[in-house]
Order: sequence, then structure tokens, then C-alpha cells
Amino acid sequence: MNTNTFLQNRFILSELVKKGIKLKYRRSYLGIIWSLLEPLLTMIILTIVFGTLMGVKDKAFPVYILAGRLLYSCFSQSTTAALKSIRQNASMIKKIYVPKLLYPFSGILFNFIIFLISLIVLAAVAIVLGVYPSIYLPLAIVPLFILLLLSTGCGLILSTIGVFFRDMEYLWNVFLMMIMYTCAIFYKPERLLKSGWGFVLKVNPLYCIIMNFRDCIFGRPMELPYLFYAFIFSVVSVVLGILMFKKNEDKFILNI
Repeated sequence: MNTNTFLQNRFILSELVKKGIKLKYRRSYLGIIWSLLEPLLTMIILTIVFGTLMGVKDKAFPVYILAGRLLYSCFSQSTTAALKSIRQNASMIKKIYVPKLLYPFSGILFNFIIFLISLIVLAAVAIVLGVYPSIYLPLAIVPLFILLLLSTGCGLILSTIGVFFRDMEYLWNVFLMMIMYTCAIFYKPERLLKSGWGFVLKVNPLYCIIMNFRDCIFGRPMELPYLFYAFIFSVVSVVLGILMFKKNEDKFILNI
């Protein structure tokens, strides 16, 4: 789908995004407020459990956990939504023509919007715990943009595979667990990085994004080699995802 086609269908995309947000919270009394409450409760639990287990005394540890958790959840929920998007919209795909690329992208986009809203919680917790804005904070937009690229690329690849291989939904849940444990969400990575297993973190582009986002939050300069690696990985995944999707989209209707 070229830029002109995308612009012509921006209304459909916006409606799909609105539909996704409504469906996500349609049985919730709190609605979108839950996107603020859920990460806060998760942060409290993870801080109590892992802060106690590892004996962390840093009062800003909850900010460290929350920053990692929010970015991981965005990636997890965005890619999972994209993976299921074609099958979930099978009835619409069979009835009317809409560029199929809009379905996985809308799933990624509405989860990213919810993620941006949830950053309000991170800002509030950071201020309460004494982590104040620095000159590096505006640079946080860079790892967030790369996160969107990575989610889009992986989401498009998964949405294509998911049409032909239904078990991918279950396998992806397993992969997400592996990704989570190699993102250093609830532990400090220094000891692992200095060991022979440091490569487990370094090859994970999501960890590189989270690490640089945390640097911006805590007033430190970003690690540019890690950021560059994550950017290249994300761009390659987007290109590969678009190529895979466009090559196979005409076969979707025969397999949904």
C-alpha cells in the first residue's frame, strides 16, 4: 500500500483504531482508565516481589520497573493484536474491499495510543519518587519511535504467518515470555552483561529500546550503538513484513 492509498483510507484506519479501543474495554467498568490502573498495580506487585528478592534499596526502582513493563506490554499487545487481526476481521474482508494492511496496522496503532496514555502513570510515579525531567527526557521520543517501528515490523510478519499457521498464536505467547525475561524488566542487567551471557540481552532489540528509554527517564545519555542496532533491526523487520504481507495477501481469503 503506497502513501496515496494510505492517505485515502485514513478514515477507515481511524475507525478501525476506534473500534479496537472500544472492543478492548467493552466489558470493563473502568474502561480506558484501566490502561492507567493496570500498569500501576503491576508495578507495585513487581516492586514488592523482585525488590524484596533482590534486596534493591533504590527508591526509584518502581520507575525502572514501570518503564520496562510499559514498553514490553506495548510490544506484546501490539504484535499479538496484529497476529490475530486478519482472522478476527475475516467476515469484513470477505464482504468489502479494504486494504488488508490496515487491519494489522490498526491493531498496532490502537495499542500504541493506549501505551502513550499509560505514560501518564510513569510521569506521575517518577515525580512522586523524585525522578525529575532532565535535558535528556525529550530524546525519549527516539526509542518510542523505534518501538513503534519494531512493533509494526514484527506485527506484519506475524499477521502473515498467522493466516497460514494458526498455532503461531500459541507459539508467540511462548516467545513473548522469552523476550520478557531478556528485557531486564524487573532486574538490573549489569551482572548479566558482564557475564558470558550478556549477548542474550544485547541481541534483543526490545531490550536495547527499553534501556535507552530508561536512560532518558533517569537523565543519562543514550547508548547509541544499542539504539542504532535496534533501529536497523526494526527497519529491516518493517521491510520484510511489508514484503511478506503484500506477497501473500491475495491468498488470505482462501485461508481465513
